[in-house]
Amino acid sequence: MKSWRNPNVVSFSDVVSEFKSGRQTPRDFLELCIAQVEKRESQLQAFVTLDLEAARKAADASTRRYQAGKPLSPVDGCPVGIKDIMATHDMPTQMGSPAFKGWQSQQDAACVHALRQGGAVIFGKTVTTEFAVGFSGPTTNPFDVTRTPGGSSSGSAAAVGAGMLPVALGTQTQGSTLRPASYCGAVGFKPTLGALPMAGIHPLSATSDHLGIIGASLADTWSIASQISLRMGSPGYGFLQGASQSLPAAAKPRKLIRLYTRGWSEIDQSTIDAFETAIDALEAAGVEIVGKADDPRIAAFEDALERGVDGALDIVAYEMKWPFEEYLVRYGDLIGKRIHGLIKRAGEMTPSDYLLLLEKRRAIQQQCRQLVEDVGADCYVTLASSGPAITGFEFSGSRTFVVYGSWLGFPAFSLPLLESNGLPFGLQLLGLGDRDGDLCATANWVMREFAGN
Repeated sequence: MKSWRNPNVVSFSDVVSEFKSGRQTPRDFLELCIAQVEKRESQLQAFVTLDLEAARKAADASTRRYQAGKPLSPVDGCPVGIKDIMATHDMPTQMGSPAFKGWQSQQDAACVHALRQGGAVIFGKTVTTEFAVGFSGPTTNPFDVTRTPGGSSSGSAAAVGAGMLPVALGTQTQGSTLRPASYCGAVGFKPTLGALPMAGIHPLSATSDHLGIIGASLADTWSIASQISLRMGSPGYGFLQGASQSLPAAAKPRKLIRLYTRGWSEIDQSTIDAFETAIDALEAAGVEIVGKADDPRIAAFEDALERGVDGALDIVAYEMKWPFEEYLVRYGDLIGKRIHGLIKRAGEMTPSDYLLLLEKRRAIQQQCRQLVEDVGADCYVTLASSGPAITGFEFSGSRTFVVYGSWLGFPAFSLPLLESNGLPFGLQLLGLGDRDGDLCATANWVMREFAGN
């Protein structure tokens, strides 16, 4: 399979050895990123706030540590973008909302704190849609500025896809990390629900919000996730399974379950052809692919997914009541219409409605686990978006292919391997809860087999 390759990306993991040898410094690497920002930011508008002076000071401090042979962590010196719903003590956190213009928390979110403690260079705040659920911001796609970068982690994905950064933080409640990563030609990782700490990140849905990572490479993505987990842990959860200073060893999957859900009605023939080519390549490499035509248990699971997933947004809406009911009273029309609509939707639900939705989800989570065990598969495979980024900015693209993993709370990767008409989109691997490292090992094999990295 001839996989798509992003010509822009700058991988931090590729240069760490040069920091240690002295052939390059973290400040040198940062300046390469800044040069790309200066070249492309006027068109892409990926950032809300940039603090280049602070970034340069942090990179210089990292340079001194490498020269002394004492880097703080595997991500020491790595420039990182922070989605603008995550608190930063030194920059505003404005949620993509006029109601929070200029607001500053005076402290870091747990994930930001963990990265600073590891010596990462906090580069700036990236554009988010309103509260990661409402209207879109100004960011454009790095491969076609007439197209959306996807939402809600718009600026994070565009910055990484354009080579402005090796990695950036995002969030995902339904499709907000994997979809923009897919559109922008980057690696996207949405871990198991709760595996990475959400403290200091503006909430939407306690049982659907995930901290996500968008990176230039799988190694960059995993190292940032591991640093956050191993430095902070996650209250009530523990640590990301497989978190370590190095990428989990590549593990060839024995069998993958192909999901054929409703999203297939949204895609064009070019997208179908690209996916089928990937499936053929996996089979040619000795991986067994099974689908609903091969096993009635898979068909039954897909039916259960489709019956249940329509309740995903109802769960989100109900769990948004705090703080958004108060925001509507306090800020009125400064809060966008989509949020008004979701709070109205929540008000029409009863506690019994909500409990029933949670129970349905638990049953399908168990069915998802049981199917993998019964079939003897490693994980599920599907698309990470309905093809390449769509034209325009009012709508940030369908979330149909990625909402299942968010709703279930199970880990997923978007791997930048596919293209249609010269534009990228991702292959999605969806795993089981609490097996993130195992899924990353599979993703590592797929990337090495088909992308050579």
